[in-house]
Amino acid sequence: MGRHSLPDEHAGDGSGDGSPPRRRRTVAIATMLVLAVAAGTAVAAQGGLLSFSKSCEDSAIRLSMMASPDIAPAVRAVADKAREDEVRSDGRCLDVTVVARDSYKVADALSGDGRTPDFQVWLPDSDLWLDRAKGSGDGVPITPGDSIASSPVTLAMVPSAAKSLGWPKKKYTWAELTAAAMEPDKVRLGSADPARSATGLLALAGIGASSEKQGGDSDTRVAATAKLLAQRMSDGDNQVLKTLAQSDSDNEKDDPERNQAVLLSEQAAFAHNAESTGGGKLDLFYPKDGTPLLNYPYTLIDETRMSTAEGRAALRFMTLLNEPGAQATLEKHGFRDIDGTAGESVVASAGGRKPQPYATAAAAPTAEALQQTLGMWTITVQSARLTTVVDASGSMATLVPGRNQSRMDVTKASLIQALDQFTPNDEIGLWEFATTLDGEKDYRRLMPTSRLGDPAKGGGTHREKLTAAFAALKPVPGGATGLYDTMLAAYKDAQATYVKGKFNAVVILTDGSNQDSRSISRSALIAELKRIADPERPVPLLAIAVGPEADREEVNEIAKVTGGGGYQVIDPAEIQTVILQAIMTAGQSGHGTQE
Repeated sequence: MGRHSLPDEHAGDGSGDGSPPRRRRTVAIATMLVLAVAAGTAVAAQGGLLSFSKSCEDSAIRLSMMASPDIAPAVRAVADKAREDEVRSDGRCLDVTVVARDSYKVADALSGDGRTPDFQVWLPDSDLWLDRAKGSGDGVPITPGDSIASSPVTLAMVPSAAKSLGWPKKKYTWAELTAAAMEPDKVRLGSADPARSATGLLALAGIGASSEKQGGDSDTRVAATAKLLAQRMSDGDNQVLKTLAQSDSDNEKDDPERNQAVLLSEQAAFAHNAESTGGGKLDLFYPKDGTPLLNYPYTLIDETRMSTAEGRAALRFMTLLNEPGAQATLEKHGFRDIDGTAGESVVASAGGRKPQPYATAAAAPTAEALQQTLGMWTITVQSARLTTVVDASGSMATLVPGRNQSRMDVTKASLIQALDQFTPNDEIGLWEFATTLDGEKDYRRLMPTSRLGDPAKGGGTHREKLTAAFAALKPVPGGATGLYDTMLAAYKDAQATYVKGKFNAVVILTDGSNQDSRSISRSALIAELKRIADPERPVPLLAIAVGPEADREEVNEIAKVTGGGGYQVIDPAEIQTVILQAIMTAGQSGHGTQE
């Protein structure tokens, strides 16, 4: 597919060689079918430039776009130029209104607040927001199209701090650079919250991948980095820029409230430098193991609600943004083209200089890697208090397809692996359930919910005892699934032992639906959970349906009333990632914590 054509279903993403993908995507079939509507007109229009007799004012096709604040001014300039030039789609003028809105706010709204969006197009700064917007699958449908620009993630420093680390001649990996910057009394390093900033999250993922290549205890190093970053964390990208020293004066350099370095996109540094002078300008380090890219995916919102004219107009504006004139406008605002090609003028204005490897792009992290990074951030920066409740019914002995292991064996291994992501200050306990495990009760507590670093009876730590308890889990022969009574009991227990300032939650894993005919009914369970839910002591249920027979919709319906949600894993090996995703999602929405 050519650069300025509509999306092609068979276009590759270019990721096979480790270079950044060009980010061409399939636009949903519903939109592609629009191309067949009014075929005669479409042929005559030759891309939408044929002028009809009606005035633009009377016949314009009006679209509303939510755009990441960094790129909104450039896209607004393109929209204004299109309006001025009377650019048309099927003979009708394009009238695109561009509104700046933080990507995380749009993603959270689309993922399930129930409201119908008042915009047709979204331009976030990164793919990662599309994954969040999709959430558990209950949100507003979104359809990714082409990317329209890119900008690498860097580490920006005021000149005196950059000089102290050997800029521009000295080159570092991500791990080396952050370690050097965070040496005591070296450089005060700040970051935007990775839960709200793609720049912050991509940088943290880059630090993690770089640390892993160094070998040793990389998880501990990254967690320590996250802890230090959290001490100087800002809510978003605009806020982190305001923390920087405004000059190289002694007063600014010695002010403990001022950062001397921040994780920042090249474009943000470009914009900052355009308004700064002297010591207020930034120098950029580009890690030699590659800089991840913000990639600005053009995304259609609830495409089925769009009219034929709106669908075609949205595609017309997407192709317009990838045409030379619009790309020149984006470059003037400090953006690179979609494949990350470095323009010398952009790099120089942003604060880059040879021999810094500003043309070295990192392979894009996978969605799974980003989820793990954000989950790690959530549980590292804010300690967690989790009650883990594991299904021990007989069906957990079922072999997992493609593995010579049972569901229980794979579940145990995944839980033990997930445990490595938690710090000594996190509190985790363990229950198991089937039917009538403890007298008439379907559940029993195997380990109390305690700090992982606390000493345990008989020696060792709570972490070590919990690991052994996970490893000892076994399916109960003939045991059925006593799900509903267990959910209610675990929820009440977590409420009763709630700890302020921590992320409190119940993580329940089940491979089937409730099979205890004597238990509370589903409707009664939901009603009771609604009744006892306390916003002052929030405890989300994070319910993971394990295996193809498990009913995600059922557990999701129950968990949602607590501020949690239901998730599905076909292979229990995915449990570790899903636990982190569930914690991340609940934590971002504010559930589970009360200061």
